[in-house]
Amino acid sequence: MTGGGRQPSAPGDPASPWASPIFRQAWAANMVANLGAMVQSVGAGWAMADLGGSPLMIALVQASASLPILLLALPAGALADSRDRRSVMLAAQWIMLVVSGLLTACAATGMLSPWLLLAFTFLVGCGLALKTPAWQAVVGEMVPRPALAAAITMNSMGYNLARSLGPALGGMLVAAFGAAAAFLANTLSYVGLIAVLARWRRPAPSSDLPRERMFAAMMDGLAYVSASPILQRLLARGTMFATPACALLALLPVVARQGLSGGPLTYGLLLGAYGSGAVLGAVIIGPLRRRRSPELVTTLATLAMAAGAAGVGLADTVWLALPACALGGAGWMVALAMFNVAVQMSSPNWVLARSLALYHMSAFGGMALGSALFGVAADAWGLRSALLIAACALAANLVCRRWLPLPDGTPADLAPDDGLTAPSPALSLIDETGPLTISIAYRIPEDRKARFLAVIREQHRICRRDGARRWRLSRDIADPEIWIEHYMTSNWSDYLRHNRRRTLADISITQTLLKLHAGSHPPQVQRTVEQFLPAAACPGSRIPDFSVFSSSDTALSRGPSSRL
Repeated sequence: MTGGGRQPSAPGDPASPWASPIFRQAWAANMVANLGAMVQSVGAGWAMADLGGSPLMIALVQASASLPILLLALPAGALADSRDRRSVMLAAQWIMLVVSGLLTACAATGMLSPWLLLAFTFLVGCGLALKTPAWQAVVGEMVPRPALAAAITMNSMGYNLARSLGPALGGMLVAAFGAAAAFLANTLSYVGLIAVLARWRRPAPSSDLPRERMFAAMMDGLAYVSASPILQRLLARGTMFATPACALLALLPVVARQGLSGGPLTYGLLLGAYGSGAVLGAVIIGPLRRRRSPELVTTLATLAMAAGAAGVGLADTVWLALPACALGGAGWMVALAMFNVAVQMSSPNWVLARSLALYHMSAFGGMALGSALFGVAADAWGLRSALLIAACALAANLVCRRWLPLPDGTPADLAPDDGLTAPSPALSLIDETGPLTISIAYRIPEDRKARFLAVIREQHRICRRDGARRWRLSRDIADPEIWIEHYMTSNWSDYLRHNRRRTLADISITQTLLKLHAGSHPPQVQRTVEQFLPAAACPGSRIPDFSVFSSSDTALSRGPSSRL
């Protein structure tokens, strides 16, 4: 696994991401790339309108850019967690550069059609889907942890600064030279980040374990999120917000062309106002996060987004639409930044890119669905009705706060528990060795049973979260005080990987189990590995038998005999 440790902070304020030279360089280069993306979005939206696309086809431009996140984010996150994140980002940048170059050529030669434009937009989105989890996860390696939340906010500010400048620049380029000029500008914008990443010498990961297989890495990412109530709530909230919130941005070309009877420059001004509001949101989010609860900040952002969508829907002049766009942009930025920070703070480094990928899958999947749904609504009931429906759906989001609360207070310490040490098996175990079964026997008096069952339920969640399979609990019928916890891993390497994923926040569970155990010795741990016998050893049998080799010790204690 190439999670890698975080670099020590550079001289300066350790809580400031600007103290890190690589962060400064990567941030600037990525902002240029984001600027190019915004210029291209103006070109794509206006090109679709120029090609005679309906409101639905125009809305599908954003849907085609968002859909790859839904389809590819998890494999991209698995790649970023199990491969070199710098190399993953470089590959993504080259993919987007080549595809954008082809799009430029087609637009310049008059070969572009509505469906071809959607196809190219989709392919650029594929490159973005590959890059995004790696880029967001690698920020934690560029800055010290105290600066991480500020670095995430700075990334959002850079993106939205590009969003505020890019649309106006894109509108001028499209008005003066056509959509091909916007596509060319985007093609060139990838060069800077490619150069920065090519020069960065990312610290080599220190792991003696083989890389996770792609499918196994994806399943482990899903297992982690499915066993993390905090992440489940964040994914649900992100999807519920993004689905209606995307309607404003998706329908802005229709607002500019039909609602306000404007041209590319009007569209650029609206996008610029949206981005300017987002930059304002990035400026105020820091003080808001320090002084108010995450739930309150997110509520205010959701209300701002709803008011922005309703304001644009009701506006009949560009001067009324611009402040509404700015308000919506501020709400969009603050809400998504709050969700993003919460996901990063709730995920350990080994699964960070996969957690972010699943968050982006849910949010961008909601965006793709919302873009299509509100495009259909605009076709069926009109632009104003579609935006007002989106505003009502955003306001309805506030009802879910009671059942899906955001995490509050100090984040759990998700650093690896270095107090765990690996056992030394007598057998020679290699990756091809069959599945391992781990059994841990506790002696629990009857008066401690209820407390034990409550704690072991949390132990079950942690084991499943960290990649264990087929967890179960059994009781000795001859001695009812003996409770045995069982779980499996696919092989020896996965077993070691599973144990290295335990965090400092999990220590209390192990300590509580040790206190509840009433035996004169620590709980007994037995590890067994399946090994198939040769076919000659069981003649006449169609199914090979297997023998079980075991290793046992009293490993449920910390230090040299650790809980493994």
